[in-house]
Amino acid sequence: MKKVFKYFIPGFIKRHYSALGKNETPVYGWFGSYSGWAEALSHCSGYDSEVIINKVKNSILKVITGAAECERDSVAFTTHEYSPDLLEALKMAVTNNELNVIDYGGSLGSTYFQYRRFFEGVKINWMVVEQKHFVVVGNKEITNNELNFFYTVKEAIAFKNATTMLLSSVLPYLEKPFEFIDQLKFYTFDNIIIDRNAFIEEKKDILTVQIVPEFIYKASYPAWFFNEQNFKDRFTDTYDLKMEFMSPFALPAIVNEKKVFWKGFLFKKKI
Repeated sequence: MKKVFKYFIPGFIKRHYSALGKNETPVYGWFGSYSGWAEALSHCSGYDSEVIINKVKNSILKVITGAAECERDSVAFTTHEYSPDLLEALKMAVTNNELNVIDYGGSLGSTYFQYRRFFEGVKINWMVVEQKHFVVVGNKEITNNELNFFYTVKEAIAFKNATTMLLSSVLPYLEKPFEFIDQLKFYTFDNIIIDRNAFIEEKKDILTVQIVPEFIYKASYPAWFFNEQNFKDRFTDTYDLKMEFMSPFALPAIVNEKKVFWKGFLFKKKI
């Protein structure tokens, strides 16, 4: 048994873990350092998308009906948990009493339902861009006059020219996250808000495999940890860094004998 890590859902898991091996007990966390996405994928079992979408939907519906206070990573919570720093970043993105957000990888509106209560009197357009099965369920069962679901960023912008892009715990799960960041610059968002982004105290980015605890859902998939300075430097030609903050939902941990941590940022477009 090696280091202790704490999973990104607070208070739920605190386990010892060991390196992956054929005869070892199943473990949860982040493992390995892979040379490319295809290699990492070959060490993943994948996931049952229908199981995940149904669990997320059931948790979100509990929030809508008042049976739960909020949902995060498919888990319904009976107490309202939120990040004061992310709330402050969202407030700083309000312009002319409007908050127009594209929430890329925003599930079924998890962040919208967590933070909506803090914006009474503010006109909100919250546009989630997600995988097809999330968009179908979202538009059928979750959408309202403020919250809508789209397949692409371009489609969302055509619906409402959003001023803010929100990336919450999504960049580590993209095959080419920096290419995606470069593409975002062409849309010239006034604000880019990043939350719960994974970093490692290492000179270079590393690609791991994340194994999710089965009580959440059974899945494993590639996951990046970024060098923080290199990550921030990708924005500085177009954006100024206005805020940076630690995530309250993910304590620092040890992966591959290096410290890892989760942070958020608010970047504002240079004038």
